[in-house]
Amino acid sequence: MSIERIVPAGGASPRGHYTPALRAGDFVYVSGQGPIDPVTDKLAAGDVEFQTRLTLSNIRRILDAAGAAITDVVKCSVFLRDIADFPKMNRVYAEFFGEHKPARTTIEAKFHQVEMLVEIDCVAYRPRG
Repeated sequence: MSIERIVPAGGASPRGHYTPALRAGDFVYVSGQGPIDPVTDKLAAGDVEFQTRLTLSNIRRILDAAGAAITDVVKCSVFLRDIADFPKMNRVYAEFFGEHKPARTTIEAKFHQVEMLVEIDCVAYRPRG
């Protein structure tokens, strides 16, 4: 099995030594994404709803580049600076996933950048056509 590195055009550049996503067989593994504005390539300040929407938009862009869709996601991990923001994050999350409800883990976490309120990674299953 070969591993393909996915770096979407027009996406945010990685903040460390990682690839935005990897395709391994029929699975796409998306690295943790945050609220990075793809136009400015900088962290976008805002409330948790704004940051969740931007983060999931970034994930959708990466999945598109890998030939997958948000409905192919089978597992997400959500990291919140403040777990009290869960209801707000969850409302936006539901906008993106609708009736498609992947498995999910949500935990409270500290981030290097204090303005960052959310980070999300995911795994998608999309057989090569």
